[in-house]
Amino acid sequence: MSEQNVLLITGMSGAGKTSAMGILEDMGYHCIDQFPVQLIKNLGEIIKDQPDPRYTNIALATNALDYPKFLNYFENIGVNVRVVFLDASNEKLLLRYKFTRRLHPFLMFSKANTLEEAIEMERDTFDTLNERAVLHIDTTKMNLQELKRVLEAKLPLSSKPVFSISFTSFGYKNGVPLDADLLFDVRFLPNPYYVEELKHLTGDDPEVYEYVMKHEETKIFLAKLQSFLDYAFQQYKKEGKTHLTVGIGCTGGHHRSISVTNWLYDHYKDQYHCFKGHRDKKV
Repeated sequence: MSEQNVLLITGMSGAGKTSAMGILEDMGYHCIDQFPVQLIKNLGEIIKDQPDPRYTNIALATNALDYPKFLNYFENIGVNVRVVFLDASNEKLLLRYKFTRRLHPFLMFSKANTLEEAIEMERDTFDTLNERAVLHIDTTKMNLQELKRVLEAKLPLSSKPVFSISFTSFGYKNGVPLDADLLFDVRFLPNPYYVEELKHLTGDDPEVYEYVMKHEETKIFLAKLQSFLDYAFQQYKKEGKTHLTVGIGCTGGHHRSISVTNWLYDHYKDQYHCFKGHRDKKV
């Protein structure tokens, strides 16, 4: 059974816990925010007793009031727990709260009367708690991309790239996929639809795949497409994009687009975290 790991994300309210959780989710952590501390034993039972790999690496965001309870509980049940403490200057926290107009937890729970008092009280509370943190991050002068780079560098789950790609086939007669970042039209390739014995098959069938791939037009196209995608994927990754959707379209979405999508998935699956889907495939 895999070792169970819990990452506690805590720190000053307004320092970036919500942003950090979004980044960690993209990195592969199973993220839980605002989990009621009263249900901590239920969560502990799930983590310890369930073989589901989703619970192998959990990131749990918690505030100053609940943080000690979570930390003590997980340590007592033998879970590998690490703490990330996010901080920012008082001036920056004030500006962020005024900009977002959100309510500070210490005001929400009537533990302070003003925002400045709430920030000071929270900092006093953490003065005796944040020594347990394995990673301190000061977000005062950080933007989202800088926070992302720090978390990816310090808390990777594996050596596998965080950047992921979805390859999806579709038929133009049903419209283009709205979530696609890149679209490629393969309607110029030889069409198996006009081969009687292939007409009622799909690009998932070996006979259709071989028919599409054997033509010189396909070989030339894939060589040029691969060259472009090799470059584009690296540039998207360098710019901080975490997920990219590549759409491959033919007329009906049954033959050529499926074959090319399968080829792309097989080609890139060992380089990136890849997914594939066939939107309009015949059932």
